[in-house]
Amino acid sequence: MYSLKLDPRIVVPAALCVLGVVYLVLARPGYLTSVEYLGGLLLLEILAAIIWNYRQTFFPFLILTFLFAGTAVPLQAMWTSARWLVLGVGVLAGVFIYLRDQSHSFGFFHLIALFCAVAAATSALVSPYPKHALLKALSLFLLFTYGAFGSRLAIQGREERFFSRLLLAFEALIYFVAVEYFIFHSQFFGNPNSLGAATGVAVVPLMLWGVLVSESSFVRGRRTFALLLALALLLTSHARAGITAATVCCILMCLLLGRYRMLIKGLAISLLIAVVVASVEPPPVTGVRPSLTSNFLFKGKTQAGVLGSRRSVWDRTISSIQKHPLLGGGFGTAATEYNPIADDVGNFSSNIVTTHEHGSSYLAIVEGVGLIGAVPFFFLLALTMINLVRVFKWLWHSKDPFLPALPIAVILLAGLIHAVFEDWLFAVGYYICIFFWSLAFMLPDLIPSQATPLVEHAFPAIPIASPEATFAPSSH
Repeated sequence: MYSLKLDPRIVVPAALCVLGVVYLVLARPGYLTSVEYLGGLLLLEILAAIIWNYRQTFFPFLILTFLFAGTAVPLQAMWTSARWLVLGVGVLAGVFIYLRDQSHSFGFFHLIALFCAVAAATSALVSPYPKHALLKALSLFLLFTYGAFGSRLAIQGREERFFSRLLLAFEALIYFVAVEYFIFHSQFFGNPNSLGAATGVAVVPLMLWGVLVSESSFVRGRRTFALLLALALLLTSHARAGITAATVCCILMCLLLGRYRMLIKGLAISLLIAVVVASVEPPPVTGVRPSLTSNFLFKGKTQAGVLGSRRSVWDRTISSIQKHPLLGGGFGTAATEYNPIADDVGNFSSNIVTTHEHGSSYLAIVEGVGLIGAVPFFFLLALTMINLVRVFKWLWHSKDPFLPALPIAVILLAGLIHAVFEDWLFAVGYYICIFFWSLAFMLPDLIPSQATPLVEHAFPAIPIASPEATFAPSSH
């Protein structure tokens, strides 16, 4: 006779869910008619399903959650609050799953990240908004903890599938955003700088790498078209920081791989797209003759100079640093004469009362935690740069575009360049910050050993032509 065996891991949560629904129906029927409560219940159900398949699904869901919180989508306010719940649950699940594996390891990079979180929390003691600064420090701790555990689970042992799906996701994002901007003239990212950040830091470098590793002519053509659309979106934003970051990283990648012909073709096509954009969508400044330099170098403000829009912001930030040089004004907060202190500072997102534009992520962190507190942060950035140099040095000798560390390295380099002119690098609520540091914690596990001969691969090659592609070592 057949007997049904019930798994307690499934039965217990299912029974609790049923009891919870019965309780709501009998004792709190009003909750079942509230959009907020129903949305929260649906989010919890989705989280439970995603945690069940954590390695494959949590990282993309986390990025989407923060993306929805920072873009023009329905229920944006709900996503703004829910992102912290998603990050917190992801941290707990990631720590539990990662520590269950006997092969887990941690290094100096992770220790310095912990010191950064401690420095951020300490700065709350001198902040005029201690609660707000402490919450910001907690969010940084959650991000770095997720990076040390959860993000590494997303790619370990499944590099090929991870990048295949990431490329497909970026292609879909490009088509969607292109339709939003070019057809419906809707600002999905909210402002041109955010569009430039997303395309310049992440989309364009990754899509170029996708073109380089495509083995099928159909896939290569499809990704090339998506790359051209991404370039058009980037240039349409007129965001000089994003354009600079993407240009440097794409040129470097082609030079390291010896793809000189592709570099020349790419520069020519980019120049052609820039000419079209300058003619069709110039910056909204009247009385200026359209040209490439006035559009992309001066953004229509020739008299102010190339850095005219940044000098005043940098001067205010430096002035604030001089008032609190050692300990800063609190992580993620700034009390200045042009931002008066108020009681309503918000709990789930930044508020113009507690902070202001800094014009640079590096100036922002010094103002927040001071010169003393900034030491571990710049140490962490230095370690990240060392990891990038190791990848690029290995790549210079191997000329192997299938190295799993390469796409992550170029995105991180683009982010570090872009952060010179925009203050998002330690703004945990920003989706690019989440994406950047998740990749930064993945990178050390993917760097080939320097002791490995250059004719051998420390990692298997990744012929990402389709999601069904298999690993195969390449020969030199």
